[in-house]
Amino acid sequence: MHKIITGLALCALLFAHSYSAEAQQPKKIPRLGYLSPFEPAFESARAEAIRLALRERGHIEGQNIAMEYRYAEGKLDRFPELLAELVRLKVDIILVAGGGRLIRAAMNATKTIPIVMTGGGADPVEAGLIDSLARPGGNVTGITNLSSQLGGKRLELLKEAVPKLARVAVLYDPALPSNVLEVKEVLPVAARALKLTLQPWEVRDADGLEKVFAALNKQRPDGLYVPPGPLMRDNQKRIAAFALKSRLPSVYTLREAVDAGGLM
Repeated sequence: MHKIITGLALCALLFAHSYSAEAQQPKKIPRLGYLSPFEPAFESARAEAIRLALRERGHIEGQNIAMEYRYAEGKLDRFPELLAELVRLKVDIILVAGGGRLIRAAMNATKTIPIVMTGGGADPVEAGLIDSLARPGGNVTGITNLSSQLGGKRLELLKEAVPKLARVAVLYDPALPSNVLEVKEVLPVAARALKLTLQPWEVRDADGLEKVFAALNKQRPDGLYVPPGPLMRDNQKRIAAFALKSRLPSVYTLREAVDAGGLM
C-alpha cells in the first residue's frame, strides 16, 4: 500500500499543476479519470490508496476534485468504449490501473490528456509506451514494477523451496506480449542457471485450462509457474486448486493465488 501511495504522489502533483492553472476559474473542478481492466471489488484497495494520496495533498474527492471511475470487468473489448467516455468528459488526467494493453488503448484514445501508469508488469520502454525512463516523452508517465523481469527471481525462490525441482510447467497467455517475453526470453536465462527444464503451456482462454490440467496430470512436472495477466488472475483460484490437488509446488505474482492454496 505504501508503494502505491508513494508512486501516486505523481498523480497528485499533476493535479496540483492542473488546479493552479485554473486558479482564476474557481468554478472548474479538476477531474480525474480512473480506468481499470478489473471489477470494482478487486480495485478497492488501490482506489482507496489513490484517494488517500490525493487527500494528503489537499485534493478531496467531491470537494475540489471529481473522480470518474470506469471498470472493464475483465472484458478487454470494452477498453476503447470506456476511454472514449473519459475523453468526452474532458478529464484532466487518465489514471490507468492496468498494464501495457490498457495503456496502449489510452494512448490511442488521446494524444493530449496526461496518462498515468500505476505499476504494470511490462517494461514501458520495450513496449513502446515511452521513449525512456528518464524522459518519457508524449503524454504517458507514472510508475512500473517490471514484474516480468522478476520472473527469474521467482524461479530461483521456487528452486530454493523445492530443492529437487527439475521440470517446471509454465502457463501463459500467448496474446499477452509481456507473458510471451517472460516465457521466451526472461525465464529461459534463469532456468539454464538453475539447471531447470521449462515446459511452456499456452492458455488462450478459460476453457483451455482443463485440457492443460489433464496433460500436466500425465506429464507430472515438479513445479508450476504462473505469470501475471488478466486471464491467469481471473482463473487463479482454479489454477491454485489444481496445483494443490496435484501436490504441485506453484509460484505466482499475486497474493490472492496463495490465499487460494498456491505455494508462494
